[in-house]
Amino acid sequence: MIPLDPLPNLIDQVYARICDAIIDRTLLPGQRITQNDLAERLGVSRQPVSHALHLLHRQGLVAESGRRGFEVTQLDPQRIRELYEVRGALDALAARLAAGRVRDGSAARARLEAALEAGRAIDGSTPLARLIALDVDFHSAIYRLAGNPAIEEMIAPQWPHMRRSMATVLAELDYRGSAWTEHEAIAAHILAGNAAAAEAAALAHAQTAGRMTEQKLRQTDVAA
Repeated sequence: MIPLDPLPNLIDQVYARICDAIIDRTLLPGQRITQNDLAERLGVSRQPVSHALHLLHRQGLVAESGRRGFEVTQLDPQRIRELYEVRGALDALAARLAAGRVRDGSAARARLEAALEAGRAIDGSTPLARLIALDVDFHSAIYRLAGNPAIEEMIAPQWPHMRRSMATVLAELDYRGSAWTEHEAIAAHILAGNAAAAEAAALAHAQTAGRMTEQKLRQTDVAA
């Protein structure tokens, strides 16, 4: 058998770069994109771009637009609400399980504490991409501490959509602080081993984020 290349596959790299551009709004909703343009901007051939675009199309991040072209999909307020309903249930479960395991999982506990500490360093100048990454790291640390791999497996395919929705609300300076205040409360309950309080706080956090995102998207639709 031919040895595998340890470096990331080029298609994966192109996919990740385009996905990040959609999430941080370098590529705006409704913007038309072509294989030639993306290949030129990324300095690669059209083949990996074509494969990456079809992966993004399968996930609903881009849609076909005209001959051999694509456009970035709009965020659907109803779809985001539905995703947050599911995420709220998963986050609540993860927080409850994490609180029950916090004394047994020293490495996972340290990861949660590190994610929380990193979030405390944000301010008004923190780039949006960094805010999103910190938010994902925090919730991922809870999923890991929960000790149930199925939680991460179920939410992983939805992370690109969730990260797009995070960008909608984290762009608001006021919510940056309140989001991490809510994170602090969730983590405090988990680290104290208070499963019921951790579950309630995680569910409330997801519901608040979902409601704010849906409202923001509907306001944008009306303004447009």
